[in-house]
Amino acid sequence: MSGPGISVVICVYTEDRWEDILAAVASVRAQSRPALETLLVVDHNEALHERLAKEYKEAADVRVLANAGPRGLSAGRNTGIAASRGEVIAFLDDDAVAEREWLRHFAKAYADPRVLAVGGRTEPIWASGRRPPWFPEEFDWVVGCTYRGLPRGRVRVRNVLGGNASFRRTAFDAAGGFATGIGRDGDRLPLGCEETELCIRLTRARPDAVLLIDDRAVIHHRVPEAREHFGYFRTRAYAEGLSKALVARSVGADKGLESERRYATRVLPAGVARGLRDAVLARPGGAGRAGAIVAGVLTAAGGYVVGSVRARRGGATYAVAAIEGGEVTTDA
Repeated sequence: MSGPGISVVICVYTEDRWEDILAAVASVRAQSRPALETLLVVDHNEALHERLAKEYKEAADVRVLANAGPRGLSAGRNTGIAASRGEVIAFLDDDAVAEREWLRHFAKAYADPRVLAVGGRTEPIWASGRRPPWFPEEFDWVVGCTYRGLPRGRVRVRNVLGGNASFRRTAFDAAGGFATGIGRDGDRLPLGCEETELCIRLTRARPDAVLLIDDRAVIHHRVPEAREHFGYFRTRAYAEGLSKALVARSVGADKGLESERRYATRVLPAGVARGLRDAVLARPGGAGRAGAIVAGVLTAAGGYVVGSVRARRGGATYAVAAIEGGEVTTDA
């Protein structure tokens, strides 16, 4: 097998996703370019850990680990990084399945030694069977998917999206691990942006680093029925604003909001215009999509203001994963 060995890390936290977890692992095992190993990192759930350990007891290619850090996705990923053996570490959501060529497209991009991170395209699988008519594609990041406005093809980007991403191991040697306190923590407020903060830190540590998205590296992400409603849309948009405030506090607003400025000034106005045009043409959901974009922007902006105020007052802090001897540690 040519190219780098790739370890796949899947962070899991609830038995409610049991079938999804099994499907995610099966999709990794079915890759045209085999993974070196799959690591299932269980986030402080002993019953799930025991059940998965029993399920994969005879599997040489799957290891089940307990999150060695504080509760949350970032510490779980750091645990997987520390335990992995691959030159490249890929991350797959526990409620997603990867297409057969997923790892092959990642591996091809790493032929260039300057490439330190590669992300892919994430397509939604709606629980209701179809996209809600009011739900704008520009806000598919709300449900963890690739959104309208991202560049197509294999292109250079500021940051990859964490549920479908990979990093060369030397990226963590240079920049450290994922910051705890930014990303998700089980069923609490759906924060995010931990991969954005890491990617900005990485390019500061390694100005020559190349970060890519290759939209041929596709996964399909399940969107539960509860996330198809406007209430979740609003909550997630608010949490994104809070998260962006933390990132801007950490790395500065220039880099922390660089991509968001283009998104807010070009992509979203075009989305509102499309929605209003569809409404005039009596197409379903046009007015709803335009209204959702406006509501999403205002809600995220509100979260950003609140997060910024809290950060200035010292009430919103987070710990960046420690670096000791050039290795990621998970004893935060």
